[in-house]
Amino acid sequence: MRLRWMKIVSLVLVSAAAASLTLAQQTPKRITKPVKPPKGAIVLFDGKDGSQWVHRGSGKPFEWALVDGAMEVRAGTGDIHTKQEFGDFQLHVEFMVPLMPEAQGQARGNSGVYLHGRYEIQVLDSYGLTPGAGDCGAIYGQAPPRVNACLPPGQWQSYDITFRAPRFDAAGNLTEKPRVTVLHNGVKIHDNVEIQHIPTVAGLPGPAVKTGPILLQDHGNPVRYRNIWIRPLNL
Repeated sequence: MRLRWMKIVSLVLVSAAAASLTLAQQTPKRITKPVKPPKGAIVLFDGKDGSQWVHRGSGKPFEWALVDGAMEVRAGTGDIHTKQEFGDFQLHVEFMVPLMPEAQGQARGNSGVYLHGRYEIQVLDSYGLTPGAGDCGAIYGQAPPRVNACLPPGQWQSYDITFRAPRFDAAGNLTEKPRVTVLHNGVKIHDNVEIQHIPTVAGLPGPAVKTGPILLQDHGNPVRYRNIWIRPLNL
């Protein structure tokens, strides 16, 4: 009887530890300092200038504001995207949404990170909300994040994105749609999700492509970005 009881207690403790670990894994991590790029990464923005970026459509040089080592959306200047294009990759982006207490819904700190310039991972002040397909971390219009991992506005947050580009046959026909895994503040909010619609709303027009730029959206709100780096992969 004593041995059986000890086994039961042991199982309960193991279960409790597993539950605690799961809970810890779901706790968003606050960024105290920029995450250092790994070996082989290409730095797209280091806080000093926007020389790696041009404006969508015109190709004009970067015009967003540089503030305290970050670039801030300058409303009305338009979206920006990288000069370089990428296929499969690991992308790290740090962002801060402003406190806009008088605004609601899509007007609260709205921007977006577009993969290949076509597939948006939404940026928004969705702190404390039950997330939908238009909230922060969503594959916009398609898939809400599995959990809300947002920090309050005014704090630095992070996306760590692993992107598998679409695949094509020898004739150029699409054989596999793109797939994405996203960690938001260290919490996995998408796990190898297939992106269905090409492009998502407001992405670069046209069909899926083998390579594309990273695009950041001007939605009229002073969202800030810093410490952006990318590591090309072969998935």
